[in-house]
Amino acid sequence: MTGTILFTIACLVALGLLFSVVLYFVAQKFKVEEDPRIGIVESIMPGANCGGCGHAGCHAFAESVVKAPDMEGFFCPVGGNATMAKVAEALGRAVEEKAPMVAVVRCHGTFDNRERTNHYDGYSSCKVMSSLYTGDTGCKYGCLGKGDCVDACQFDAIHIDERRGIAEVDESKCVACGACVKVCPKGVIELRSKGFKGRRVYVSCINKDKGAVTRKACTVGCIGCGKCVKECQFGAITLENNVAYIDFSKCKLCRKCFDACPTKAIWAVNFPPRVASPAAPAAAPVAKPETESSPKSE
Repeated sequence: MTGTILFTIACLVALGLLFSVVLYFVAQKFKVEEDPRIGIVESIMPGANCGGCGHAGCHAFAESVVKAPDMEGFFCPVGGNATMAKVAEALGRAVEEKAPMVAVVRCHGTFDNRERTNHYDGYSSCKVMSSLYTGDTGCKYGCLGKGDCVDACQFDAIHIDERRGIAEVDESKCVACGACVKVCPKGVIELRSKGFKGRRVYVSCINKDKGAVTRKACTVGCIGCGKCVKECQFGAITLENNVAYIDFSKCKLCRKCFDACPTKAIWAVNFPPRVASPAAPAAAPVAKPETESSPKSE
């Protein structure tokens, strides 16, 4: 009996050693050598793994950019131009700087501007609420205010203002990763150019209803009147499906559209206060010519 047990153990040990040797040679034959530059690039990346670059994470981004022939189409929104410059230097390539972007909530339907027509008492999620019905106001396009975007943001850059009932972006923290854009079921969040000195002009509404319906649902909604389109001299504004849209690549920040909008659906952000033009000086009195009926004074 003892001999049988020892023989069994010896056989198992021998088989284990044999399989180990076989696996070693198979691994050596079929192993894939990883380009050492991938590790270098990954070490440069911020490590957020947010997916804002369009890849599964920083390693996947590093692997793709190393294998690509150039830097076109690659950008890390978290690290920005500084990180991309280091990546380009590590790979011996050239890279173009990109204008910084920021998330913008294109809805200003606060409690003051949008009357609540009912009370939602379900699970606090924009996705769930949107799947059940259009919302708790007369506008079926606006921000639902349940905070899916807040949960998606890794940088604490977006919050729900409880007093106003809508999402608001902290541009000082926003890295334009696009996570909030992807998760919003209403599509009210957009990535736009941060603009010169942080200044930007955009239509804070996506309501596609006709003007009268929009105005009834929200006092600051775009009514599709087209006044902004007529005012813009640069072809930056289009009107489609009853709502205006400003192309930030064409906008010159003149703010004529902002002045023309009757509902104040157009927002001009981070502009300095306008200086009131000085009042024109009062005209000097004109001397009355002397006539025969107005004798000279002594």
